[in-house]
Amino acid sequence: MTSTRRGLLLAATLAVPAGLHAQAGYPSRPMRIIIPFAASGGADTFIRLMSDALGEALGQPIVIENRPGAGATIGTDFVAKSPPDGHTLLVISTAQTTNETLLPNRPYVLMRDFTPVAMVNRTNYALVCTPGLPARSVAELIAHARANPARLDYASSGPGTPYHFAGAVFCHKAGIDVQHVPFRQASDARNAVVAGQVHFMFDGIATMLPLIGAERVRLLATTGLQRSPILPEAPVLADTLPGLEMGGFVGVLAPAATPRPVVERLNAEFNRILRQPQMTEAFRKLGSDVAATDLASFDRILREDIERRRDYVRLTGMVPQ
Repeated sequence: MTSTRRGLLLAATLAVPAGLHAQAGYPSRPMRIIIPFAASGGADTFIRLMSDALGEALGQPIVIENRPGAGATIGTDFVAKSPPDGHTLLVISTAQTTNETLLPNRPYVLMRDFTPVAMVNRTNYALVCTPGLPARSVAELIAHARANPARLDYASSGPGTPYHFAGAVFCHKAGIDVQHVPFRQASDARNAVVAGQVHFMFDGIATMLPLIGAERVRLLATTGLQRSPILPEAPVLADTLPGLEMGGFVGVLAPAATPRPVVERLNAEFNRILRQPQMTEAFRKLGSDVAATDLASFDRILREDIERRRDYVRLTGMVPQ
């Protein structure tokens, strides 16, 4: 090979963007998906449901790690400080978009320190109460709360979490005085409602299904604008409080400097798996809709939700911590 040809090959190699080299050998080791929430919650359920297929598509094992705490900031900050090589990903929900307003002193900024990878699903919530409460509908719950101001309470998985906001917005729209009882984990909140220690709560449909089926809680409504296909017997909140719709989403982010080709490949693989009929059906059985999107659309959705949650903070009078 002549020196001139060697020089041309070397120049061509150096001209290839670093991200393409990363993509060619990616992933080179097992991948970690950090879930900043407790195990068995909604986000945990949906990510684990598709993790095997993702690992097979990428040719590397997927290790799921739950790192809950501090309103999802512990796990989120861990990924923000992880190497931006696509081997450590973060699961996101409305908890983190809410924290952009509610926790101004968090050690990261969501849209600065992360890049969107894939949107996984959209889901609505179930409003349930303890079976001993004399309310069998949303209207009866509101009437009972108005007749007993400041004597009822609702549970959540912690201040500023999606279920806290759902409860706070509901109480504001209904004009009722109800106390918020935060727990460290959603499972603790559920247990308190089952035991009759707390009167009602909002929670993910997927995680509430077994308790509803076993009649350990009473289902009052779901929070979409249309009835849930998996809980068609339940009315929607908007039947009683017109226009009131609440819900959440699950998605995946990567550290901000992750090479674009790696992010694009991850987005393509997530979307391909989500669009498989068996995955779509599995999600629907859990009361959720798959939400495969391109990167630009997911970026826009995140920014819009940050603004929506900021409005919720103002609406409910919550004080940033």
